[in-house]
Amino acid sequence: MALGIKFSEEMKGTLVSGSADPEDISPDVLAAGDAVVMSATVVIPDLDSFIADRNHLGGLYGGVTYAPLEGLEANRPGVFNLFSPGDNDREKLMVYELGLRSLGQDYYFAGRKIVRDDPGFDVWSDTTTLYTSLHRGTDKNGDVIASGVLSLTAMNLAELLSTLQVTGTDSPLEKTETVACFGKFFAGELWDTYGPEILRDQVE
Repeated sequence: MALGIKFSEEMKGTLVSGSADPEDISPDVLAAGDAVVMSATVVIPDLDSFIADRNHLGGLYGGVTYAPLEGLEANRPGVFNLFSPGDNDREKLMVYELGLRSLGQDYYFAGRKIVRDDPGFDVWSDTTTLYTSLHRGTDKNGDVIASGVLSLTAMNLAELLSTLQVTGTDSPLEKTETVACFGKFFAGELWDTYGPEILRDQVE
């Protein structure tokens, strides 16, 4: 049986009505938006295949709470990508997408964290800020009805780490090795993005 990883994650923020690019929405406008919470579990059933996959594709299961949409619930498994290729060779993406339904209408939650080495120390903000659009319909090609930003706090991160589980084995050794493998992959991807700038700073 393949060895896998799963963990739960909760991110909170606000969405504002309209189709603005979430990266362009000002903090003042976001502060006046409607609260949104994504509570989901990431499932990676085969860690070796996940790492070998260029898009690092896993599954996302859970739901979204958003006050303007009554009874919003997930109606199928979602998409999770960890460090998949971005829009250019300078960035990678953490993708969180869920199909949702409210009162007979389909919606699609599409969020992404943009891992990109901009000036300054931005690794924390990059890996904890989810730029999000809520679409009408069954995929992200539908009309955008709201956009905004969700974030992961330090406490949320601690909670996430406490939920980390290894699947496919009862062996303590295999569990330890699998967590170490996942950690090495995660750290390696971050170093690939931010390491060159750190090294440049050291020699200047």
